[in-house]
Order: sequence, then structure tokens, then C-alpha cells
Amino acid sequence: MNDMRVPVLVEHAPSPSASASSARRPPPPSAAGPRIAAVRCALPPHRYAQHELTGPIGDLCLSPGADRALLHRVHASAGVRTRHLALPIERYARLGDFGRSNDAWLETGLELGEEALSGALREAGLAPADVDLLVFASITGVAAPSLDARLAGRMGLRPDVKRIPLFGLGCVAGAAGLARVHDHLRGHPDDTAVLLTVELCSLTLQRGDGSRANLVAGALFGDGAAALVARGGNTDGGSRGTVAPGSGPRVVATRSHLYPGTERLLGWEIGAAGFRVVIDAGVPDIVRGHFGRHLRAFLAEHELTVDDIGTWICHPGGPRILSAVSETLGLSEDALDCSRRSLAAVGNMSSVSVLHILEGIRARRAPEPGTWGLLLAMGPGFCSELVLLRW
Repeated sequence: MNDMRVPVLVEHAPSPSASASSARRPPPPSAAGPRIAAVRCALPPHRYAQHELTGPIGDLCLSPGADRALLHRVHASAGVRTRHLALPIERYARLGDFGRSNDAWLETGLELGEEALSGALREAGLAPADVDLLVFASITGVAAPSLDARLAGRMGLRPDVKRIPLFGLGCVAGAAGLARVHDHLRGHPDDTAVLLTVELCSLTLQRGDGSRANLVAGALFGDGAAALVARGGNTDGGSRGTVAPGSGPRVVATRSHLYPGTERLLGWEIGAAGFRVVIDAGVPDIVRGHFGRHLRAFLAEHELTVDDIGTWICHPGGPRILSAVSETLGLSEDALDCSRRSLAAVGNMSSVSVLHILEGIRARRAPEPGTWGLLLAMGPGFCSELVLLRW
């Protein structure tokens, strides 16, 4: 993994007929598009300052007497101040094999998932039986029946609730899951849909693995869950709860993009010990070289530019990723402050992070009506997902 070089992307040029005037341009969004009604995060009670974790994580990952200079550098430069862990830090040395880690993921994930989902429904003024679609994302554990199926009976969701469990999207799943919720609600405007993400990243830390990727993961990732409630355009009135005008942004449009030849940049190597992280140092170069062009093209289809976006909700992949996004888009110095605050407070929570940022924006002060927002993330594939919002 550490020897690979950043791939040269070869992308197909547009056909001659795809001129600027004839390029795909969707119709203006309806005022009755899907709206985000609530977002709620749930964090484990085990909260640690970054410096409190450096020594114990070194004990887990490095052999006795090993040089800890790299460990201390990555912990100091991760941009993380505090994190929440699924378990008390002293329990990780006793987890043993992947089966025990996965059991802990299921037990803690159910608790946090229920807390986040019940809180979001309560905020939206809805009951579990009002949910028509439940999209569930996690990349830090596996179960069949999936965690969402187990929560359905536990929380009183209807037996006919539609479920879409997602695995493999990683950090991008918060944005991609919201995009798929948008797709459903555009076709089912009377429905209520929920996106639930549960990521217990600390349970994937590989004991006895002193690789740079594992040390970076041990310095960067935190644990948590989040639930987002979205409602179709016809639910601004009716008997199943209403969406108050201005209660949350509408989802206007979405865009997915796969970058050819980058499959080995980010993801898992799955073996007997569980999920071994793959994080290639070339990811920021892909962002600088290609991401900005695709983002600008997406905005242009809606007659927007980067300067029109008033609120940026960018997945905090780490300081280098945030810097690469800011540089390639020419953003102001404070444009990604919400992402940096989230990273400092809770670490990178994979798919949960963009929802944590969105919750923070809603809690502090909602943007003025008419403000455009862009929620964006990147993940294994290598891929990106863009979600255009308007308050």
C-alpha cells in the first residue's frame, strides 16, 4: 500500500455535440422538493483529550521499545482535540479477535443508533411509525440481519418500512445516503425518509500494526452515530406532522462521481483481524487535480459558482484534505471552519461527520433564507458526492 503511486486519471472528453449551450441542465427545482426536517447525533460517553489517547494507542499498535516519533507527530498534527470512543480505552487491549470487535460494534451501535434516531424523530415531531424509508450506513461493522432491521422492531417502525442498508461507501456515505434519500422523496413526495449512520471507527484499530496508515487512523478517527429526517414536498401540510417553513434546507440536486484507476487509494483490506485501513498519501493530490473541476461543473448546471455557496459542509477527512479542498476551490480562510471545529471536537467520524457538521450549523444559527449550501464528501472508490442545499 505505501509503495503505490498516485494514478494518472484518464477521463473521457465530452462529445463535440455536448456544447455549453446543449449540456445537460436540469429544470429549476420545485419549491416543494424534499426538506431536511431534523438532524441528531449521538456520541458515546467515553470522551478523551487527544493527548490522553496517544500513549494507550501506541501501546496497542507498536511493539515494546519501538520508536514513537511518528506516533506523536500524527497525533499532534491530526487537528483533533477530543474524541469519543465506543469503549473505555483500557478495554481495547482485551478485545482479541475481529468477532469480539464486531460484537462490540453491534451492541454499542444499536444503543447509539436508537438514541440518534429517536432524537431526530422527536425533533421533527414524528413517531417511528411515520418513517417510510430507512437508509442505514456503516463501514465499521457487519451484521445480518442488519442493524437497521434490528432497530425497526426495537423502536416500533412499521413492518412495511422500506430499508436500504449500505456498506462500502465509508466517509462518503453521509452525503451519498442523503442523496439517495433525496432520490426517493422526489418520486414519493408524501413520504418521510430517515438516514441513519453509525460508525465506531475505534473498533477497527489493528493491534500490533505500526504502519503509518494504522497510526494515522488511530490519531484521526472518532466514534458516533447520526440520524437525519427528510420529508417529501407534499408533507408541508397533512395529518402526519408538518414541516415548518424554514425549519431546514431543501435538497435541490445531487451528483456522484467515480475517479477511474483510484480503487486502491482508500478503503479496507479485510482479513482475519478484521478491517485494516488503507489511506494513501495521494488522496489530496486527486482532490487538487480533479475534484474542483467536477464541483464547478455541477454548480454551473444550476447557474451557480463557488462564490454563490454561502454554507460549506465538507467532510473533515483530515487537515490535508480540508486544505486541498480549500485551495482547489479558492475558498476564503474561514469557509471550512465548521468542518475544522467538528474535526477538533470529535475527530473524523466517517459517514457521521457531515451530519454532525449540519447539526452544528442548525444549532448555532441557521443560514438566512435563500442561502445556498453544498454538502460534500469523498470516500472509497475513489469517489465524491455532492449535495446542493438551499435554506
